[in-house]
Amino acid sequence: MKQILTLFAFIFITSPFYAQKVNTNDTIPFILNKHNTLYVKAIINDIDTLNLNFDTGSSELTLTHNTLESKFKSQINLYNTLYNLKVGSRVYQTRLFDATLAGNDTDGRFGWDIFSGQVVEINYDKNIMVIHAQLPNDINKDLTYTKLAINYFDNVFSVQSSIIQDNIENKDMFLFDTGFNRTVMLDNDLMKDNHFPFDKMQVIKTIIMKGAKGNEIPVITVNLQQLKLGNYSLKNVPAQQLISHKPIKDMNIHILGNEILKRFNTFMDFKNNIVYLKPNSLYNEKYIDEK
Repeated sequence: MKQILTLFAFIFITSPFYAQKVNTNDTIPFILNKHNTLYVKAIINDIDTLNLNFDTGSSELTLTHNTLESKFKSQINLYNTLYNLKVGSRVYQTRLFDATLAGNDTDGRFGWDIFSGQVVEINYDKNIMVIHAQLPNDINKDLTYTKLAINYFDNVFSVQSSIIQDNIENKDMFLFDTGFNRTVMLDNDLMKDNHFPFDKMQVIKTIIMKGAKGNEIPVITVNLQQLKLGNYSLKNVPAQQLISHKPIKDMNIHILGNEILKRFNTFMDFKNNIVYLKPNSLYNEKYIDEK
């Protein structure tokens, strides 16, 4: 039986961000729901209190059409006007965009770039985000953290990871995407170019995902024997194979989703361009599509 899931669109618009300059850390509680959507309470223009997904696979601020039509009290000026976005105790300025869909239980999303030049900690054991001016001294010394270099492109970012099947290993760049609520999305064209045995992977199921514009995207879920993130390896990961629609136009790239990322307490150092990952209490949790 086919199921309908949500695949989030990515917004690739580069623009400056403005935030209050403070030196103290800012701790922000978040909710991680059963769909792996991470969201916080945020306030726009001191008027609208909304649930927003922290989506590292997008940039700036995006609200759904339904939110703009039925909940949003501020004046709507899309694409060019700067809005005040209060996340935690700090206020950032960002442009506003619209989309058809957003994460479960949310009114929209905001991207990683409002924290540009800062360090973002996500602690899934405590359900808190902490915004730091710089990386805490003990993190670099903690050998249980594995480090992945950040590669920026189109106002989002990727990290290098490996997939392994039948003793064949491919190292490739993965979009680092807390807004994608499944494990990994594997690009068939990229695997084909790298001679990865994607056509021999065990099929778990076939589904239809919906894009942010409501378009249907056929996706095959397969068993990936091994996924390596730095020093850590996850085995028998139910991965999605993308066979037609590309989330990033004209680009072959895999995607790391939050069903994987939630298994690691994370520091995203946007000053020195490094992601730090350390396994947490969710590391061995069963996957939604586990065979």
